Amino acid sequence: MPRSTTRVWRLRELMKQAIEHLQKKGFPEPRLNVELLLAHALHCQRIELYTNFEKPLSAQEISEFRALLKRRLAFEPVQYIIGSTNFMGLQFAVDRRVLIPRPETETLVEQAVFRCNAFSDKKGISILEVGTGSGNVAVSLAKFVKNSIVTSIDNSLQALELARQNVLELGVEERVILEHMDVYEPIDQLLRRRFDIVVSNPPYVSINEWELLRPEVRDYEPREATSDGADGYELYRRLIEIVPYVLNEGGTALFEVGDDMAFTVVSMMHEEGFYDLSAARDLQGMERVVIGSCHMRVRNLVPVN
Repeated sequence: MPRSTTRVWRLRELMKQAIEHLQKKGFPEPRLNVELLLAHALHCQRIELYTNFEKPLSAQEISEFRALLKRRLAFEPVQYIIGSTNFMGLQFAVDRRVLIPRPETETLVEQAVFRCNAFSDKKGISILEVGTGSGNVAVSLAKFVKNSIVTSIDNSLQALELARQNVLELGVEERVILEHMDVYEPIDQLLRRRFDIVVSNPPYVSINEWELLRPEVRDYEPREATSDGADGYELYRRLIEIVPYVLNEGGTALFEVGDDMAFTVVSMMHEEGFYDLSAARDLQGMERVVIGSCHMRVRNLVPVN
């Protein structure tokens, strides 16, 4: 990479060298990485990189880009470096307080929107999300289901702080309610309400899989949002226990699952009396979202000890 400020570097040449450097280091999607970092350093849109190929870069611009590239070479995710990511066509602020939204989670939102269409004659659709993170799921549902009220709970105050920022910036503050709550603690406040839809993208990486993750995830993303520290199914067990006490009769629960986890989660739900069970595939053909309904229960739920 260029270190001298005496040479005139043009955009095309800088992009080419940076892409080749990331390729040699084995980074996935090197071109996309460079485009995002360079656009951020130059304060422009990605398309403008290709309409200004011959633009000479200042020493300051090169220095800013080199600083960003150095962070990427240390395996820091691009989304954290530039401070945002795209999800469902919306731009969300992200940093190390929250898990980076994944494209496969769009399947969870799409399936939830489809289920909400079944309530089209209802004046207001109530949705509960367990695990707010950046707010990407809650905000997207509020955006795409116009007659919805979304309650999203998380046990991380830091995550809720960032989610609140996204809620405000994307203009859904009147229909997204953020609450600090740990589902492993007594949830009396939650049990006094009923919802038409319950969604969750729980941490499903097992403790054994954790050390095998790419350093971008293992060293930078919040571990508690990625792994349950056990077999990967801990939160599913709790969700399956809770949902019958908070879901309206005829409502639907939708859970994102990891690769090859759908059959087990469906079996767990079936054993607890869930019905109309199915699994929706993501764009890669993986069974990504488990869907089911259950009959309402009214007795008090025993807290986890």
